[in-house]
Amino acid sequence: MVENLKQTPLYQHYVDAGAKIVEFGGWAMPVQFSSIKEEHNAVRSAAGLFDVSHMGEILVEGKQAEALVQYVLTNDVTLLTTQNAHYTTLCNEKGGVIDDLVAYKLADNKYLLVVNAANTEKDFNWIQKHADAFDATVQNVSDQYGQLAIQGPHAREIVQKHVSEDLSQMKMFEFKQNVDLLGKNVILSQSGYTGEDGFEIYCKAEDTTTLWEELLKEAVTPCGLGARDTLRLEAGLPLHGQDLTEDITPYEGGIAFAVKPLIEDDFIGKTVLKEQKENGAPRRTVGLRMIDKGIPRTGYAILNSEGKEIGIVTSGTQSPSTGHSIGLGLIERSEFEMGKELTVQVRKREVKAKIVKKNQIEK
Repeated sequence: MVENLKQTPLYQHYVDAGAKIVEFGGWAMPVQFSSIKEEHNAVRSAAGLFDVSHMGEILVEGKQAEALVQYVLTNDVTLLTTQNAHYTTLCNEKGGVIDDLVAYKLADNKYLLVVNAANTEKDFNWIQKHADAFDATVQNVSDQYGQLAIQGPHAREIVQKHVSEDLSQMKMFEFKQNVDLLGKNVILSQSGYTGEDGFEIYCKAEDTTTLWEELLKEAVTPCGLGARDTLRLEAGLPLHGQDLTEDITPYEGGIAFAVKPLIEDDFIGKTVLKEQKENGAPRRTVGLRMIDKGIPRTGYAILNSEGKEIGIVTSGTQSPSTGHSIGLGLIERSEFEMGKELTVQVRKREVKAKIVKKNQIEK
């Protein structure tokens, strides 16, 4: 029952809007307000608004906060500024991805890590366990934050109407602190999970409702998790728990840019990840576009032309933008060749597919 799940400050708005509500990562979340296709296309053509307040926020601060964050994350935290965030991963000793996240440097030795909802407690406990060796504190501050994502080609002009700062030159993962948005103090980050332009807005939990209501007065469509998933898959963006897991490394998962194993500083998983950078990972994530009729689903087997199983589908759907059936798959590295035809075992049928670029998967 959704009543027993965690709720964001906007839960009653979902109910009042007649949204279809499902369990996601222990939260009651809207999968759709109208239809997934309508919401998806609104983001591609105009602007959509997502409640992502279920995401977790972990605050790391203290004299050795930078050193702690550097040790537990795979990207180089010394490259961060108080205006530039980055995408990174939390890995185990084998290089498997415990979680993928965005790291923000709020001030010297003060970092905000934005993690996936289902992993918040696990991530917090992992970082806390390693914090004993550092002069730094780790706090789960998720209940203090609300988070909205406004995404789409019109998102920037909509937000610009309501802030005094010039947003025209903001690039991916640039952010501004202490922005006055509709009378509320927010962190405004040029980021998202859709492949479109837009912003993620971090606010006080109690301000979430006001910002949601005011932004919906614009030409913005409220969107649920269904469209968020189809949008991210069209853009070739991974989902933790499917395309990234504790048994899949960042190199296998296609997010090598989130790892800097050649830096001098040590970090958890560095030995394995450095070896994979230098010699290649045993598996590779590929974009899949179906040639024959059939939707690739998570866990379906991928076969080569000789009928040998060479991997699995990690994510799949029918693209609302084009109608193509698309997916992401994890295959043996030796089987990779752009444009190569493979077979996906869709229930009892063998359905032809071809390897395509992940960020052009729906074209």
